[in-house]
Amino acid sequence: MRWVPLIAAVLLAGCAHYAQVPLESDPGVLASPVASVLAREAAAIRRPFLTPTTIDLAAPLDPNAIATLAVIANPDLKAQRVRAGVSDAQLFAARLLPDPTLSVGASKVVSGPDPLIDLANALGLDIQALRTRGVRIAAARAQAGQVRLDLAWAEWQTAGQARLQAARTQGLERRAALAAASRDAARSLADRTLRAAGRGDLPPDQVQAARLSAFNAAELVRTAERDLAAARFELTRLIGLPPSYPLTLAPVAAPPPPPDAAVLFAFARDTRSDLAALREGYAAQEATVHRAVLEQFPTLALTINANRDSAGNALVGPAIDFTLPLWNRNRGGIAVERATREALKTEYDARLFQTRAEIAAAVGGIAVAHRQRVAALHDLPAVQQFAVASRRAANRGDLAPATAEIAEQALRDNQTLVAQADQDIAEQTIALELLTGAPREDWPQ
Repeated sequence: MRWVPLIAAVLLAGCAHYAQVPLESDPGVLASPVASVLAREAAAIRRPFLTPTTIDLAAPLDPNAIATLAVIANPDLKAQRVRAGVSDAQLFAARLLPDPTLSVGASKVVSGPDPLIDLANALGLDIQALRTRGVRIAAARAQAGQVRLDLAWAEWQTAGQARLQAARTQGLERRAALAAASRDAARSLADRTLRAAGRGDLPPDQVQAARLSAFNAAELVRTAERDLAAARFELTRLIGLPPSYPLTLAPVAAPPPPPDAAVLFAFARDTRSDLAALREGYAAQEATVHRAVLEQFPTLALTINANRDSAGNALVGPAIDFTLPLWNRNRGGIAVERATREALKTEYDARLFQTRAEIAAAVGGIAVAHRQRVAALHDLPAVQQFAVASRRAANRGDLAPATAEIAEQALRDNQTLVAQADQDIAEQTIALELLTGAPREDWPQ
């Protein structure tokens, strides 16, 4: 009996304990210690689509730095990485052996000649859990792999979306500057037209046309500024920075045209981690179907009974409990798991079909944007030369200032077309990278 406290202490030492973890009411803001942590994590990051870099938030950020910040600091990714630990815990639980069961009973004789207490003891073990342990481990391992691949896909998508918002911000900044110049020119022309009409030098219809032109130019500026603010806020959200944090983006070279859509689809089929996650999910369901088939056979439970009756007789013997597979035979469970497997197969096929269609659409969209950019650049030298010549003539008094401003507005319109085409090419190329599951540097040529 003196060993009982020691055994109990050892058993209790191996038990888990409860500790309360309260929620935080303030997610915190970016401070210099946090910035230093981000810099250390960025220098040590290991992802196939990222390069370890030194991040200085006060310096212009290139696309790799933007993507690295998104992977490290995005709050949703942080939560998903924590949730990924659940699948690891489930795999750990699947490997554990079932605990035996022990029952002890005693019955006192209240009448009769036997003087002893009737004792009954039983030690049981769930054989069914041992029989299905292999398929449960296989299913849990595949599910853990699926969760990890889903996390990798979420990181890739978030990093790409951050790069896309950065490209959109740069394009909108360029277009907003051109729109502001057009607004100022239209406003100046409207003021001069209104003064001339007040002197009786111009008819009212020209005043109305100048006023509408100034209003439309101001509306374009408001739209560009609104879109630019939305892009900046979305960028800071994706990379885990406060909304008002000032960011400077480094200029990015225009990407080249992509390869053929069929080549990119074949590459994406083997590269995209979401497709690999679906394959892992299908493997997990295959193991689940196997487990359901095994469970149609009789469930077994082995029990060793040890009794001492009231007459002092000691009895020892095994007992086996099992179900009789007469009517159920787990046919319902097997049907459900097989239907689920078929649904997963259909979902995988649908994802492949969607991937092929989206890649083809993205490649076609990039080709259209490239053609539009080439056409705009083709007209740009002539339009620029005419605008410069018109301004010189207006300065000499050989041409009306309004004519020179119209020529300069035509130049800004052409520059806006080039800026829009550049933004479309940058955004759609990043979107195509997201669809293929790898940066364009890794694409087959």
